[in-house]
Amino acid sequence: GGMSFHGGLAGVILAMVLFARSRKLTFFALADIVATATPIGLFFGRIANFINGELWGRTTSAPWGMVFCNQRIMEISSGSCPAGLEPRHPSQLYEATLEGLVLFAILTVATLRFDSLRRPGLNAGLFLVFYGLSRAVLETVREPDLQMPDFLRGTITMGMLLSIPMILAGAWLINRALKQPKLAVA
Repeated sequence: GGMSFHGGLAGVILAMVLFARSRKLTFFALADIVATATPIGLFFGRIANFINGELWGRTTSAPWGMVFCNQRIMEISSGSCPAGLEPRHPSQLYEATLEGLVLFAILTVATLRFDSLRRPGLNAGLFLVFYGLSRAVLETVREPDLQMPDFLRGTITMGMLLSIPMILAGAWLINRALKQPKLAVA
């Protein structure tokens, strides 16, 4: 319910802080490089979720709705299909597209066309804002979280809640980076 990615992000940030300190690197420059490459991994991770029949979407009557039930899923799940037999949004493919391909395109254009790596923190900020927005939008077609309190269920998901700080931190990073002078080319 949002914790896999968001918790992993917290771990990666901690690892980057420790790595940058140990190598005497600028944290934001490292974060920009990591953020620019991350959508590639997100793309393949979401494709793997689709292949494994995990993280399916809400039920739908759309013609591209899919039934996430096959022999392998039934064997793993003691003869049942956790997603049921109703067609569902292939939200994993939506996420592979937005969080993977579109986000990679945004960061690539920022890097190659607008020289964003000369403004430390800009690519990391762009990543946080656009991932957070993509995730919040896509949560509307993902299966709702079971662990949400009753008064929030149906209104907001854990993924949405956890994306809010990402969006705010990303906006702060973008603002900070744009206020700094561009680094000179070495």
